[in-house]
Amino acid sequence: MEKTAQEDLVFLELRQKLQSGLLFIRSDAVRDDADVRVEGKADSLLSVQTPARSYEVHLPSAVRLEETWSQRSPDQTQHESQFRLRLRVECLTEAPCSVIGQLRVAETYSFLCQSCGSMVLQDRAFGRVLPLPNGNWNALVDDWCCHPDPFANRKLLPRDGDCLLGDTFLLLARDSSCEQTLVREESTLQKASAEHGRSSKRVMVSCRSCSAVLGQEVTAEVLKIYITEILVKPREDGKCDLTRLSLVSQPNSERQRFLERTLASRLVELSSAQNTFRFSIQNPDDRAVILLWLLNTDTLVASFPGGDSFISADKDHPGEHQSCRAAQAVKVLYILCSDSKLQENV
Repeated sequence: MEKTAQEDLVFLELRQKLQSGLLFIRSDAVRDDADVRVEGKADSLLSVQTPARSYEVHLPSAVRLEETWSQRSPDQTQHESQFRLRLRVECLTEAPCSVIGQLRVAETYSFLCQSCGSMVLQDRAFGRVLPLPNGNWNALVDDWCCHPDPFANRKLLPRDGDCLLGDTFLLLARDSSCEQTLVREESTLQKASAEHGRSSKRVMVSCRSCSAVLGQEVTAEVLKIYITEILVKPREDGKCDLTRLSLVSQPNSERQRFLERTLASRLVELSSAQNTFRFSIQNPDDRAVILLWLLNTDTLVASFPGGDSFISADKDHPGEHQSCRAAQAVKVLYILCSDSKLQENV
């Protein structure tokens, strides 16, 4: 938190469930806490006024500022001023749905490559949109069945018109249009075991326009598409207009923001559905590489960077007035599983 406050001129973090928040202002923006005025205005607007500039944060309609006071804690540095806020939250802001949470039966969708924007699957309508069981469901079958496992050595695959939803992927039936938009490429996957290494072949599917890997081939008729590699657009009026889609690769910053939004929304959905806050990210040979702990899913944040690169809300007095909208965020603690002792515990 201290590092974030030092990098940003003004940083705001609000907790909706606790109905409280923290405001950090860097020392080069204000020298005395008495020179800062923080107040709530109409339409859920939070105003921060300093001698040099004023800052406005647009909060969700159900969140309002009740009270604020300056508090200097023992561990507070001389590089910042810290203010505590008390909020009134009428209802929690709903978390945005991921791609998996947005798909509906009888709706028509087009699937685009996130890297270049080219169409990979067009005008897909699903008769069934069904969630797949949890990732370790097969290991629990014996606890529920009094007879031999009926699903042994069998995969759950979609039929034509089906869309099966995994934790981070979609299972879709291949159609004839895939030959024009996707490229198949076989790769060899090395899997390490306690006794000896073994390898298996895997068929990856890539975007024909930019060669970005979009998923893999489960069978000759079924595709597994990663939600971190695609954009899904519903067809509202007519077919999707290909001429409006950019075929230029996205900058790294855009790619990073897309991944953050996609993973954060999906983690929140899984946490709510499975009543857990602990997750692991695995590599293709099913070994955990990162452990995650999901915290503070009710957080709202806003920040104003230093310098002149900001959004000006006052055309007559540029540089004196900054405005932004509070964004939903989640706090994630993580640890890498590179340590051999940690791998044994996992």
